[in-house]
Amino acid sequence: MNGATQIHANLVRVQTQIAQACQRSQREPGAVRLIVVTKGHPVETLRAAIQAGATDLGENYVEEGMAKIAALGGENAPTWHMIGHVQSRKAKAAVENFSWVHSLDSLKLAARMERFAEEYGCKVKALIECNVSGEETKFGFPVFAEDRWEDLLAPFEQLASLRCVEIVGLMTMAPFLPQAEAARPFFHRLVRLRDFLRSRIPSVEWRELSMGMSADFEVAIEEGATMVRIGQAILGPRPGGG
Repeated sequence: MNGATQIHANLVRVQTQIAQACQRSQREPGAVRLIVVTKGHPVETLRAAIQAGATDLGENYVEEGMAKIAALGGENAPTWHMIGHVQSRKAKAAVENFSWVHSLDSLKLAARMERFAEEYGCKVKALIECNVSGEETKFGFPVFAEDRWEDLLAPFEQLASLRCVEIVGLMTMAPFLPQAEAARPFFHRLVRLRDFLRSRIPSVEWRELSMGMSADFEVAIEEGATMVRIGQAILGPRPGGG
């Protein structure tokens, strides 16, 4: 197979796996949005993914995403999601270029995004990034100690009060584990947090759960993911690795 044909086959396979995971958990396949992760891949590869039917692309780095967004603009332009860590000094570029930000991980970043979104005259959908595992290498609000969730209500209420940055849910990344099944408790923790926040901060619907990647997305869907972020299983290994 050539590159475009392989990407199309990979996309169809992943879409089938998503549908099967939804069926196992008695959910409609349309309840899960597939975000194709573009980190490290050239524009030609992304164009092939779009031609194969990808409608949502996710980027880890603001500058890399900006270049790809500019190259792939037009009538059939995909919806772009910022899924990687955003430094507060890059909040303006994130707001101007991405429709969704999955990695809102501080009040400082939120305040800057709100300011620039208001200036830019737009709304940005945002998910609060949560550290469900306690790993020091991961960004996000610390939610791994469930007996401390009450302490999160004050900052989360501040986020919920934003006008131009619309909080729509939560995002997390499970630890890298040898077996996908081992990630299930971490995904379930985010679901419990979502239910807790729904009862305590009802002004937000908390409808989106962005969790699950190439290695564990089926388990994430079974636990309630509404968005999965998949790169390698569709686009293949990144050129040059990393």
